[in-house]
Amino acid sequence: MTLAPGTGDRADAADDPGLVRIRLVAAGAAVLTVGAGLGLRAVAAGSVAKYGGDALYTVLLLTLVVLIAPRWTPLRAAGTALAASWAVELFQLSSVPAELSRDSVAARLVLGSTFNAPDLLWYAAGAAGGWLLHTAMSRRRRGPAGR
Repeated sequence: MTLAPGTGDRADAADDPGLVRIRLVAAGAAVLTVGAGLGLRAVAAGSVAKYGGDALYTVLLLTLVVLIAPRWTPLRAAGTALAASWAVELFQLSSVPAELSRDSVAARLVLGSTFNAPDLLWYAAGAAGGWLLHTAMSRRRRGPAGR
């Protein structure tokens, strides 16, 4: 079954070689993003590690959005990743993430524990950077004439 661009994702569209390629690139980008985050933590400390990690958190979410919805535009994918990042940060205004983080490393990595307003800016920076890269890659894939 062929779907028009931007009309949504369906399981039977997984046979489309273009979508398979996009998903493979997104999966590779997710792995590279996790590696970049771990590398940043290994070589940097303080604000650089924290806020760089915030930006990379949103980039990772963006790669996961593209993995799940490869037909989405770069702007929609980046906006969704940013909204999810902000939602997680705002969720930290409740006590739930802190309680979950005490008992689970996974919860601490995904949800964090403490609200920090500057994180919202760095999530936006990550979404913007991811959007730029995704847009550039989309244009490259379509070719110079936008085909």
